[in-house]
Amino acid sequence: MKITRLETIHVKPRWMFLKVHTDAGIVGLGEPVLEGRTQTVETAVHEIGRYLIGKDPRLIEDHWQAIYRGQFYRGGPILCSALSGIEQALWDITGKELGVPVYRLMGGKVRDKVRMYGWVPGEQTGDYISNFCRSVSVSFQPTCEDLSFFDTFGC
Repeated sequence: MKITRLETIHVKPRWMFLKVHTDAGIVGLGEPVLEGRTQTVETAVHEIGRYLIGKDPRLIEDHWQAIYRGQFYRGGPILCSALSGIEQALWDITGKELGVPVYRLMGGKVRDKVRMYGWVPGEQTGDYISNFCRSVSVSFQPTCEDLSFFDTFGC
């Protein structure tokens, strides 16, 4: 199996996702983003892509070492964000090829449920309130200290 191309997808307002395509038809997904620097990280992803094209996506640790340590200057938020999204996509490809979830490749699950982040969008106060109430109704638990503002609206 060989990597054939890397495709970045921008999602407003500030996210970016990555698809790593293979000649076997398996596509891995990752999220290489550094808030406020999506175009910069995207450039880094495609620069790294020149190294990855034609390589076996299952050699994850080898690629990680080559990308991170194979340059004169190492690390930094741009490179690490790009590398993180690429690594996620390579693990996704490997899991899909083997027919197992990625957590199994990483040693097994460590919990039965995970607390999720829920974003409350809105343009006006009423939008925030109705969207907050909707989030709570689907089991998102508020984590801010003072919810008295929302309590006055009967959520």
